[in-house]
Amino acid sequence: VVPMGLVGIVAALLLFRQPLGFVAILGILSLLGMIARNAVILIEQIDFELARGIDPWNAVIEASVSRFRPIMLTAVSTVLGLIPIAVTIFWGPMAIAVMGGLLVATVLTLIFLPALYVAWFRLKEPAAIGRTVLPGPTAPDAA
Repeated sequence: VVPMGLVGIVAALLLFRQPLGFVAILGILSLLGMIARNAVILIEQIDFELARGIDPWNAVIEASVSRFRPIMLTAVSTVLGLIPIAVTIFWGPMAIAVMGGLLVATVLTLIFLPALYVAWFRLKEPAAIGRTVLPGPTAPDAA
């Protein structure tokens, strides 16, 4: 998830025509910590749900739902807090880099990270276990 935050950083800097200078790189370094923290919090919540005895598929869903609000509120408050310095000449590139990267990384943390967890550990949906797929009706030939 951390490298994918670069997509938001580059997009925001290009959109607002800000340079990728020293101050923006400082913002990127701080952003990497924020992104990693959000990912660790979500993974820890999944582990907590598993320890409670919930099946793995539902543990991922429960963890994602329960951590959605705290992760979103943290990201939104950070972005809103950076708006006043985003228009300044010196700190603007840092604020824009953090804002763009954090917005994209937050969405990826809440959507991509649970999907990656499910794919990595090859989790199956409980209803899909033991279910057989029957062939459906075939479409008539158009010829």
